[in-house]
Amino acid sequence: MAKIEILTLSSLASLAISPNSLYVVAYGWLFGTSVWVTFFGGIIAFKALPRQYFGALQHKTFPIYFLQSIALSSLLLTRWVFTHPDVLTYISRPNVADVAQAYALGSVVLFQGVNKFVIGPLTSK
Repeated sequence: MAKIEILTLSSLASLAISPNSLYVVAYGWLFGTSVWVTFFGGIIAFKALPRQYFGALQHKTFPIYFLQSIALSSLLLTRWVFTHPDVLTYISRPNVADVAQAYALGSVVLFQGVNKFVIGPLTSK
């Protein structure tokens, strides 16, 4: 049988600020934001707002979304590489699961960066 622990404020605080729980929160935040922006928020706004207002809304919200995505995915990638040292050993072998995860997070950073710093300014002219 598992050991029974009594939850206290200090034990909850230690769980809330542990690196593993922060990783899960950051991953959930990034995933949830991406799903919302892609499948719900944009579609609802497109259907509910006139074209000019929709464009103005996207012009204001997307830079924040891209910066948030870059920051969170960079944090996740950094944490992943530091907790999985074999990523650097096998960096040229993307078929290794830990390396594939690093490549996925790196591609998020790269593509969100391109959207924020290249495509966004080009479409806002």
